[in-house]
Amino acid sequence: MGTTVSKKVLVITYYWPPAGGVAVQRWLKFVKYLRSYGWEPIVYTPENPENFYEDTSLQRDIPDQLQVLKTRIWEPYNIYKWLTGRKNEKLGLGFADAKKGKGPLDHFMVWLRGNLLIPDPRMFWVNPSVRFLSGYIRRYPVDAIVTTGPPHSLHLIGLKLKRKLHIPWLADFRDPWTNIDYYSELHLTILADWLHRRLERKVLRLADATTVVSQQMRIEFEKIRNGRVAVIPNGFDSDDIPKIDIPKPEGFTITYVGTMNKARNPEVLWKALGNICSLNKEFAKNLVITIAGQVDASVEKSLRENDVWENYRFMGTIPHNEAMALLVKSSVLLLVVNNAPNAKGIVTGKFFEYLATGHRILAIGPTDGDLANILKQTGAGQIIDYNDIDGAKQIITHYYQLYKSNSLELQRGAIDTYSRKALTGQLANTLNKLIDAK
Repeated sequence: MGTTVSKKVLVITYYWPPAGGVAVQRWLKFVKYLRSYGWEPIVYTPENPENFYEDTSLQRDIPDQLQVLKTRIWEPYNIYKWLTGRKNEKLGLGFADAKKGKGPLDHFMVWLRGNLLIPDPRMFWVNPSVRFLSGYIRRYPVDAIVTTGPPHSLHLIGLKLKRKLHIPWLADFRDPWTNIDYYSELHLTILADWLHRRLERKVLRLADATTVVSQQMRIEFEKIRNGRVAVIPNGFDSDDIPKIDIPKPEGFTITYVGTMNKARNPEVLWKALGNICSLNKEFAKNLVITIAGQVDASVEKSLRENDVWENYRFMGTIPHNEAMALLVKSSVLLLVVNNAPNAKGIVTGKFFEYLATGHRILAIGPTDGDLANILKQTGAGQIIDYNDIDGAKQIITHYYQLYKSNSLELQRGAIDTYSRKALTGQLANTLNKLIDAK
């Protein structure tokens, strides 16, 4: 592996620090390590994006003297905020507030978003970006272009630049397009659905290379692309794991970090915990359920209904470095896969950070999906089907016995292939092949 930087890649991403959240981290980490593999990244991102929250701790990963290009973006969110009286609020995932739920106006706005803003509300940034970047690239040539979505509007920028400038283009998908879990909730007309699928086919078939984060996505996209799709999963960065001694929790702490929306509400777990608590007072006394992030009202309702509300500790949205410290001082790490048609292919970025802590993972999701396969390969934890209450009780009880005997910790095992630096090497190889085939 050489260290001489001789090739340039333009990375087009909507999410970039100071924005927080898991969507930022995939390409932030690639950019962090690309110079080690002979590639100089140049980042293009909006100057004024609609970010749910900011996380200044992520800025430490930005390489020195990285060139970051920015232009302003117009998004329709301010219209929505004005119509709903939420002028000064930050929006969550989707338009509606997770605590307040969705009213008729919210549903109407979601319908408009799906049927008129195709492929997504960032569509208005496509043509201005193509004009700006065309001028930039003519002055300062690059060897390759990368677009990462969602938002999938960014792939349309890559498509237009490829046609205009004939530069090799890699389309990276962190999530599916028409098979994403909320696609059915957009209530698309036949025409809108056709337009979404037409754009998806066009991007997949015209991109010079395509990368995805899971094997299931690879299988789905190869049916459309009629060609090879490379899997470069998300991963963990060893630099993010706290190097100091962090006090262990006082109780049997089950921790979840991230957004827990209605589709990720693990009712099977709350029912199992409630049942165990009713039968084992010692367990009930020691149990702590910690959630850091955005929580839907349905989750809190389930916690109350299953009599584990008193065990619940809500941390709110916290910076990434604090989230990693929280994971390290927990007993068991909870991971929930959306109960959606594409669930088998979902492997969230946060899973790999869980993996790096060496703590046992308790996952809720398909027992025959990509996540289940990686858990089996690494021996990092176990997965429970969405409705398997007995299985959940059995695994939790087993973990609790290990907790009492101070035997919960795992050896890190075969996880080095999921380090961000090693994965960046895979990306660099993909880019090298891309320009060699030019």
